[in-house]
Amino acid sequence: MRTRLGWVAVIVGVVFVLVSVGLASAQAKPIKIGQIIPITGEAAESGKYHKQGAEIAVDKINAAGGINGRKIQIVLEDDQTTNPGGVAALQKLLEDKEIPAILGSIRSTQVQAMLPTINEAKIPVAIGGTNYGLTHSGSQWVFRFRPHDGMSAKVIAKFMIEELKQKKVGIVHASDAFGNGGRDMLTPAVKELGGEVVFTQGFNNQEKDFTAVVQGLKKSGATGLGTYFTFGTDLGVFARQLKQQGVDVKWVGSPSITGVDSRNLAGDALWGTYGVTDFHVAASPTSKAFAEAYKAKFKQDPDLYAAWCYDAVIVFAEAMKKAPNLKADDLRKAILSIQKFPGAEGEYNFDQNGDGLDHYHIVQNEKGNIHYFKTLRVAR
Repeated sequence: MRTRLGWVAVIVGVVFVLVSVGLASAQAKPIKIGQIIPITGEAAESGKYHKQGAEIAVDKINAAGGINGRKIQIVLEDDQTTNPGGVAALQKLLEDKEIPAILGSIRSTQVQAMLPTINEAKIPVAIGGTNYGLTHSGSQWVFRFRPHDGMSAKVIAKFMIEELKQKKVGIVHASDAFGNGGRDMLTPAVKELGGEVVFTQGFNNQEKDFTAVVQGLKKSGATGLGTYFTFGTDLGVFARQLKQQGVDVKWVGSPSITGVDSRNLAGDALWGTYGVTDFHVAASPTSKAFAEAYKAKFKQDPDLYAAWCYDAVIVFAEAMKKAPNLKADDLRKAILSIQKFPGAEGEYNFDQNGDGLDHYHIVQNEKGNIHYFKTLRVAR
């Protein structure tokens, strides 16, 4: 009898150990976050910054003990800088049932293409696309980590007319969800402040010759220029042709005018221009701390591509700490509950549409360097 009891005790002990080891192993298993970036294609250069911004967030979270003892791990997929590529990358990540949240695209046209899949999958997706409609289409699953174009348009118009004193405004925009949305928001914003839109022209992405656009702008008599370019490479080509044809306008561009790829391609053709951007190192202590960590690791300054991805991972991690579990609906509610949260881009106060920010910084290109000018906030 004693021998039998002894064996029972041993078996119970072994089972206990195995269960404990299994629980510990499950607890230590990393939490995956999917990330869709352009690794190939026209925007591959900017994809590097998206990836690196998320890496800085992962380093910070994991160094602090992770999420309830579990580390964060990023799973990358290439969107190939195309809409079909973006949808395919999203579908690939959705196959992994261990991924509770995803960082989507910065490009509005890609997010627009992904929305049906996002809504069907019912999983929280961070976006950097700024088209107003992306968070106002009834979706419960997209969370924007940049201010939308309704805000950028008001800031561009206000700065152009009230501070630069330019009332004859030309608008040049990409003919996609981002560019068309920017045009539709900027046009009434200019008129509301007493300005006149004297020229409006769209163009196809990856345009190689802007001669006709530049000549039309020149003939229009516009003294101010507002732009919404999706790709920094297009903006760089446009800026060089604008300078070559001697067009003298006060230029205030959407955030792509501040991008590293835009500035590298355009060179001195962008000197003196203004832009609106959601990130600048001088905007807050959190912005500065992020920039310092980024530069220490990658030996270069960050830009908005890196900043919004950093914030998205940090906010998702905060929501995971607050949520009772990693189920999609509980995580969604936890993200929406985040208020007064300091990020690299600014203070996050999520509304029921999934928008977290309400500001834009005015910056100026001074001989290739982007200098902080001021911050303007607008009503959502």
